Parts: sequence; C-alpha cells; structure tokens
Amino acid sequence: MHADIHLTLHHLAAAERERSAALAAPAARTTAPAAPMRVRLGWQIVEFGLRLALPEGGRDAARAAHSLAA
Repeated sequence: MHADIHLTLHHLAAAERERSAALAAPAARTTAPAAPMRVRLGWQIVEFGLRLALPEGGRDAARAAHSLAA
C-alpha cells in the first residue's frame, strides 16, 4: 500500500473515532450520579467484611470505620 494512501486512511479512521467519542461523551456524563452510590455500597461492603473478620468485641471498630466514611 502506498504511504500516502495509508496516511489518508489513518486520518479518516482517527476522525471517525473522534466523532464517535464526541457522541458518546454526553451519555457518560449522565451516569455520573452513580458514583456516590458506588461509594456507599463500597463502604457497606467494607463494614460487612469487618463484621465478619473481627471478633465480637471488635465490632465497634467496624461501626467506627463506617461512621468515618459518612
């Protein structure tokens, strides 16, 4: 393949990727409110893991870790 043709095809493919990324960008912004939900879920999983891992007296530490996240 001639170098000029290869370069032209590369530029066309790059422009197409940029257009598709620009179209997908607004959709990505609509999913942003899910982040706080992920954070809450993550801390609840941590709290649950601490409750399972710590002995009966250490369960207060699990509650303390959860209250630090809030």
